[in-house]
Amino acid sequence: MLLLNSTSSEDLLGNSSSDPGVDNVEHVLVPILDSLILVLGVSGHTIVIVILCKRWRRGVGRIGQSPQNSVMGMGTDILLLALSVSDLLLLSMLPFHTAAIAMQHWPFGDFMCRLVGFLGSACSSTSIFTLATLAVCRYLTVVKPARAYSLLSARRVSVAAILVWVPACCLAVPQLVFRSVGTPQKAIDGLACFAFQTHRDQLIYGLSHFFVAFFLPLVTIAVAYGSIYMFLWRSRHAGRAPQVERYQSKVTQTSAMLVLAFTLCWLPSYGMTLALLADKGTGATGASPRYGPFAVFARFMATSSTVMNPILYVLMSEKFRQDLLRLFKREGQRDSGDVAMAAA
Repeated sequence: MLLLNSTSSEDLLGNSSSDPGVDNVEHVLVPILDSLILVLGVSGHTIVIVILCKRWRRGVGRIGQSPQNSVMGMGTDILLLALSVSDLLLLSMLPFHTAAIAMQHWPFGDFMCRLVGFLGSACSSTSIFTLATLAVCRYLTVVKPARAYSLLSARRVSVAAILVWVPACCLAVPQLVFRSVGTPQKAIDGLACFAFQTHRDQLIYGLSHFFVAFFLPLVTIAVAYGSIYMFLWRSRHAGRAPQVERYQSKVTQTSAMLVLAFTLCWLPSYGMTLALLADKGTGATGASPRYGPFAVFARFMATSSTVMNPILYVLMSEKFRQDLLRLFKREGQRDSGDVAMAAA
C-alpha cells in the first residue's frame, strides 16, 4: 500500500538486506498480518454490503411514508456501499503484495505489476475521496437539511460515488504507465516491481499523491465535521430542540474518531514515503524490496484502514447494530428450521 514498494538493501531504518531479523519480518510477520487484515476486511465488508442491500430494499418501500429521512438515509447508504466495494477491491490486491514481500521478488509478470499498482492506487484514493464525500453529505444533512433533501437524491449520490473514481484513476495512471518489472541496480535477489526510474519523477508523483489523496481529503473531513460541531454547539446554546445536545455529543465523538483514525492509519505510510523521497541515498527508486520494522508497521496501519472503515462508519451506528442482530437472528432461525426439518 506504500507509494514506494522498495527501498535500498541498506534501508532507511538501517536494516541490512542480510539481517536475518528483517528476513523473519518479511517472510513470517507480513503474511500473518496481511492474512488477518484480509479475513477481517473481507468478512466485515461482506456483512456491510448484505445489510446495506437489505436496508435499501426496506427503504425503497418506505419512501412514500417518510420521504425526507428515507431519501437522505439512502444517499448515505449508497456511499457506505461504494466505500465497501472499493475497499474490497483494494483488499483483493493485497495477496500480490504479500507474496512479493515474502518471496523477495515479483513473480507475477509485467502486466500484473502495472495492473496491481494501478488498482491499488485507484482504490485507496477512491476510498479516501468517498469518505470526504460522506463527510460533506453529513454536513448538508445536519446543517442544511432542506438543501440536502433537494441535492442528496439517490441518483445524484450514486453519480457522485461513481465520479470519485475519475480523479482516483487519473492519479493512478502513472502506476499503469511507468511501472515495470526489472532488476534494480542494487538488487541482489531477482526482479522487482517498481515505479519510475528517476528520483525527480518519483518525488513529484509522491508529493502529488500526498496532497491530493491524503492532505486535501483530511482537510475536507476536518472542516465538514468541525462545521457540524459548531452548528450543533450554537443550536444548543440557542435553546433549540433538546435532542440537539445528545446528538452533539455523539457527532463530536464520532467525528473526532473518524478524523483521528483516518490520520493515524495513513500518516506513518506517507511519512515514511516522503522521508524516502527526501533522501536520495536510500535508492528508493529501483532497489530490492526490503521492509524493516517501522515499514511493516506503516504498511500494516495503511492496510488496516480497510478494516477500520466498517467499524468507524457503520458499527458505531445503533441502526446498523440492530440490522446486524436482525440478520444473525434470521440466519439462526433459518438454521433451526433446517435442523427441525432434517429431524422430521
